[in-house]
Amino acid sequence: MQLKLMHSVRHHHLFEFCKLVFLKKSFKINEAELAAKVLISSDLRGIDSHGVARLSGYLRLINEGRVNPKPNIKIKKEMLSTCTLDGDAGLGLVVGPKAMEIAIEKAKITGSGQVSVMNSNHFGIAAYHALLATEQNLIGCSMTNASPLVAPTFGKEAMLGTNPICYAFPSKNEPIVVDMATSAAANGKLQIAQRSDKEIPSGWAQDSHGNDSKNPHILKDNGQLLPLGSSRNLGSHKGYGLAASVDIFSGVLSGANFGPWVPPFVSFKEPLKNPPGKGIGHFFGAFSIQGFCEEKDYFSNIDLWTKRFKQTKAINPENPVLIPGEPEHKTFQKRSIEGIPLNQKVLEDLLNIADQSNISAKDFF
Repeated sequence: MQLKLMHSVRHHHLFEFCKLVFLKKSFKINEAELAAKVLISSDLRGIDSHGVARLSGYLRLINEGRVNPKPNIKIKKEMLSTCTLDGDAGLGLVVGPKAMEIAIEKAKITGSGQVSVMNSNHFGIAAYHALLATEQNLIGCSMTNASPLVAPTFGKEAMLGTNPICYAFPSKNEPIVVDMATSAAANGKLQIAQRSDKEIPSGWAQDSHGNDSKNPHILKDNGQLLPLGSSRNLGSHKGYGLAASVDIFSGVLSGANFGPWVPPFVSFKEPLKNPPGKGIGHFFGAFSIQGFCEEKDYFSNIDLWTKRFKQTKAINPENPVLIPGEPEHKTFQKRSIEGIPLNQKVLEDLLNIADQSNISAKDFF
C-alpha cells in the first residue's frame, strides 16, 4: 500500500497498533495490552532495538507455533520467598511482568522475593520488569538468557546469549537503572547498524576464525559476539562470568534451556534437538528497603549519592557524569511529548504487518 512515511509516531498510536496486532493473534485483551506496553516502553526509553522493531519477529514465532498466544502460566515449585514459574511457551512480554508481580508480592511479605521462569520467550527490555518494583518503592532485578550468539573467552563458538541483567533502585526523582547486556554489544545494535548500512566498532564481534570483525552481518557468516570486555586482556573473562551467572540463574535453576540449547529468536532457525530444558529462562528479584533500613534513611542517602556523583569532575565539561538510567529517562520524557522516531525500514515493516493483519495503517501512522 502507498502511505507517506512519517519520521515519528505518537506512543499511544503505536501502543494501540501493537495491541490490535496481538489481538488479531488471539491474545487475551489484558495480555495484548501488556505485551504492547512492554514493547512501547522500550522505544520510549530509546532502546529501539527491543521495541516495535521486534514485532515482526514475535509474529513469526507465533505463526511457527513456537509462541503460545494463550498460555496457562502456573507455579511449578514454591517456597515462602521463592518460586519457579512455567510460562507455557507464552510471550516473554506477558510472562515476565507476571513473574515480577509474584516477586513483588513475596517481597512485601518476606522482605525479598525471587522468581525463576522456564518455558518462556524473549521478554523485551530487562528494565521494564525491574522498574515494576521501583513503582512500589522496592529494588528490582531482572535477567534473562538468550539464544547463543556470544563466544566465551578463548572460544570461537557461540555458547551464550547477550544475557542482559538489570537492577533498578527507587529514588525521590527518577529511578537509578543499571540495564546492560553481558556481551560487548547487544545484538540489537548490530541490527541497527545493518539498517543504517554502517560498520560496527572493533571489539564487538569476531569472525568464525576468532578474528576481529566490523561487519554488522558477521553473525550470519558464523561469527560471534564477544563478551563484555572484548578480549582477555581487557577483561572479557568478567563479561563471560556475568553471562554465565545469568544463564545459570535463568536456565539451569529454572528448568529452562541454557548455553547453546537456548532456542533462537529468529523463526528460520530451528531449536536444537533434545534440549535439556523448556524454552527461554528468566530470573526476577524484588527487595524491600525496609528489610535493610528505614525508607526515609534510604531515600535521603540515595539522593545524596545521586547529587554527589552528578558533581563528579568531568574530563570534558560538555560531557558531564551521568547517573545510570539518566539518558533513557531523558529520552522517555522527550519521546512521550514529541513521539517515537522510527527508522524507515522499521516503519515499512509495521506497514506490512498492518496489511497482513487487515488493519488500517492510516489510523495509527
